[in-house]
Amino acid sequence: MTQTLFITGASSGIGEATARAAVDAGWNVALFARSADRLQALAADLGDRALVVTGDATDMDALTAAADRCAERFGGIDAAFANAGRGLSKPGTEAGDLDDIRGMIDLNVTGVVLTARALLPHLRKTRGTLVLTGSAAGRRHIPGSIYGATKWFVHGYAGNLAEEMREWGGRCGVVAPGMVDTAFFDDGAPDKLQPQDVAAAVLHMITAPERAAIREVYLMPQA
Repeated sequence: MTQTLFITGASSGIGEATARAAVDAGWNVALFARSADRLQALAADLGDRALVVTGDATDMDALTAAADRCAERFGGIDAAFANAGRGLSKPGTEAGDLDDIRGMIDLNVTGVVLTARALLPHLRKTRGTLVLTGSAAGRRHIPGSIYGATKWFVHGYAGNLAEEMREWGGRCGVVAPGMVDTAFFDDGAPDKLQPQDVAAAVLHMITAPERAAIREVYLMPQA
């Protein structure tokens, strides 16, 4: 039976690369993000294994409806990737714009919690796997980094979810990349990690044998 992966932040970068890798590996994918045009273009490339479910990862109703629609379309959800997140236009506690800071915290922290809340009922039925996008910035202290602090939350929450999900046979882990060549960086980072490198790590986590719970994959560029 074909398995199904639900991805937030699926319209570009790591989310898009993971969707492509999953379909190449024989999975169905639900593509969740705000950008309907980008999702439709990606789904056109991926074919009938892809389902577009447009919405905001900070909207509980949208997430719940999307997860239900995915489960109805494909017969269940075997894995989920809580990947939606962003940084700040101007980092720092004093320099950053307050609305920008609030928006980032809402997406990077609350959005992850809401994604888990919407997907756990489906993952419980399949004893599935939830992967959260952390960061190297969530493993070390960076002067004044509020973004890094949100990723420290993600790492801690992933560990707590792993213990909770373990009680019913589910798994949770965090993928923690260093610099990745995505639109996150204005000038790009072509000599650093590529989105497909992170996608490969996510596929490794969700396809591991049931006896193995991969709690964290930490990726750093060689250069």
